[in-house]
Amino acid sequence: MERTSPSIKTADSQKMPKTNRLIMEKSPYLLQHAHNPVDWFPWGDEAFEKADRENKPIFLSIGYATCHWCHVMEHESFEDPEVAALLNENFVSIKVDREERPDVDHLYMTACQIMRGSGGWPLTIVMTPDKRPFFAATYLPRQSVHGRIGMLDLLPQLVKAWHGDRDQLNGLAERLTGAIKEVMNASSSSEPVEDSLHLAFRHLARQFDPKHGGFGRQMKFPMPHQLLFLLRYWYRTGNGDALKMVEQTLTAMRHGGIFDQLGFGFHRYTTEPSWLVPHFEKMLYDQALLMLAYTEAYQATGNPLFERTVREIATYIRREMTANTGGFFSAEDADSEGKEGKFYLWTEAEIRQLLDEETAQLVIESYGISPGGNFSEHPGETDTGQNIPHLAVSTEHLAARHQTDVKTLERQLDTGRRVLFATRQNRVHPLKDDKVLTDWNGLMIGALARAARVLGDPTYAHLAERSARFVLKTLVDDDGRLLHRYRDNKAGIQATLDDYAFFVFGLIELYESTFEILYLEQAVRLAEVMLAHFDDPTHGGFFLTAADAPVPITRPKEIYDGAIPSGSSVAIYNLLRLARLTGNSAHEERAARAMKTYGDALANSPTSHAMFLLALDFAVGPSLEIVVAGETRAQDTNEMLKTLATRYLPNHVLLLRDEAKAAQLARLAPYTADQRRLKDAATAYICVDHACSFPTNDVTQMMTLIDERLAAARPADPPAETN
Repeated sequence: MERTSPSIKTADSQKMPKTNRLIMEKSPYLLQHAHNPVDWFPWGDEAFEKADRENKPIFLSIGYATCHWCHVMEHESFEDPEVAALLNENFVSIKVDREERPDVDHLYMTACQIMRGSGGWPLTIVMTPDKRPFFAATYLPRQSVHGRIGMLDLLPQLVKAWHGDRDQLNGLAERLTGAIKEVMNASSSSEPVEDSLHLAFRHLARQFDPKHGGFGRQMKFPMPHQLLFLLRYWYRTGNGDALKMVEQTLTAMRHGGIFDQLGFGFHRYTTEPSWLVPHFEKMLYDQALLMLAYTEAYQATGNPLFERTVREIATYIRREMTANTGGFFSAEDADSEGKEGKFYLWTEAEIRQLLDEETAQLVIESYGISPGGNFSEHPGETDTGQNIPHLAVSTEHLAARHQTDVKTLERQLDTGRRVLFATRQNRVHPLKDDKVLTDWNGLMIGALARAARVLGDPTYAHLAERSARFVLKTLVDDDGRLLHRYRDNKAGIQATLDDYAFFVFGLIELYESTFEILYLEQAVRLAEVMLAHFDDPTHGGFFLTAADAPVPITRPKEIYDGAIPSGSSVAIYNLLRLARLTGNSAHEERAARAMKTYGDALANSPTSHAMFLLALDFAVGPSLEIVVAGETRAQDTNEMLKTLATRYLPNHVLLLRDEAKAAQLARLAPYTADQRRLKDAATAYICVDHACSFPTNDVTQMMTLIDERLAAARPADPPAETN
């Protein structure tokens, strides 16, 4: 087919703008495109009014700053004068950062999934001026190749259809809009029950890769919330297979190329099944969720590798992802100097040049460095000499091979690692997406707070508190409602459900680590704001956008737990915990009503709702409520709290009643008013599923009571282990 048609307008490339409207935006992703010859608009009324006035379709492109294929599409197409000319004269082009506008992204990603059966980024949508989509795709090359249509062929076809087959396009747009509304307003005919937990475990067991760990046999995504569910399933049933899946997966990931062995932190996913070759971007939410998984796994197993990994993630976050304000940055790119992974790759020659002969040999063997390399940017390319460091051999085996002891070997390897890391710091760094997002900060606050509690390291709680106080000071508007994004000294964008759910999650965790009542107060307040603005009174569950937010087609609703848990799942989990923390049964009732919307979706795809399974596990019980009455800095109080922190007790809530703050706590949790210290000593009050035991001053008796009460509440005959 010809690339142009007489009916299609083109433009003189010399008249194309040197910058476009995106130059006024705050998003690093939008600013990346501000110098494209495409006359981009940000999402807003100006673009839609222009499209309606000029009778043009909308070309909507959604991506994010650290998306590799977004960069590729920009370089190939959006920087190309010929493509830009077609877009500028025949479309109104809108660029959206999915991390700034998850509501817009979710709505049109749903359209893409309905039309094509899958989605991804960059997301390409063509739609009418009234925002109804009729075409969807992901990455599109400039020219058609290998059966994938290119922009130079696609755009003329779309323009021809717009002017010649408008009725057909409107019909398609109307049907697709109806399908989107049906998905968003789906209700359930079945209620989630305990059997759903067993069903989810069986599905995960079938998907598990017994050779490499993780789930699936091709690309590998961490999916830490699935591991968090498996830990709870092991705890509930005693099924050792569930724990083995968690241990094998977390160990393989920490040893693999998906983990940055020199600078720490996890990359996004791997492009093959052995966790070796990553897609090199680093996301804040991955670090947070994986920190939670490794922390809980350490509680459950005592494996020092898991503790070490938690500390290494925290080191990376403190060094690279923490702003001077206290907020956490969003991501680091996969690319540097125009090449994916270049910042992270090493040749054998480079290592031998930097280190003494003995240390170099140990590092090369430990990290699996070879002359031919293990990484290629292009499929089928071999002998590139470029290596992704990964732990190819255990320190025990390497020590035996070199006839040295493990501690001496570890010191030598760490010396080598530090030299390589210092050298790498002088390379051109990948782009850092330095916007601060309320929702992702909430996840990291929660992860750091949990790590502080379990590892007994107050520096992690301090990091979490700085972020929480920054959000409460800077990302709350005059009406007490959250804002979504902060960058370049400016906060903005109305918060979504995820902002409320994830930040409340972080505040609950932070309270249980510091016992600063402010955090519990704010968690309760923001949960009430969330219920007021996001609840769906008709179909149950929660909308992604507030009731007073602009609606492109319909209010989006998300219950699927993807790489990031859905706000609905986390909101339900929060409400259950707040109900037990405060004694407010209304929160539990709201959670139960929301959970009913999940029944059918959970039955159809249990492994796609892992975070919801955590909430269901909590709701089914047994759950544990503990109040420690004691002086905050007293030794006996700290002994009780430390003992509780080191035990894996997944479905519990914990309050500290210090007499100095007892009245303030009682306003939030009235039932604590009479739970005082007995015999002038720290006292534990323990309740399991609303049934309470006698209080105790003895730490050993406290743990015995917990074990006995939980054991009595568990099912007598848990399901048998899988083979």
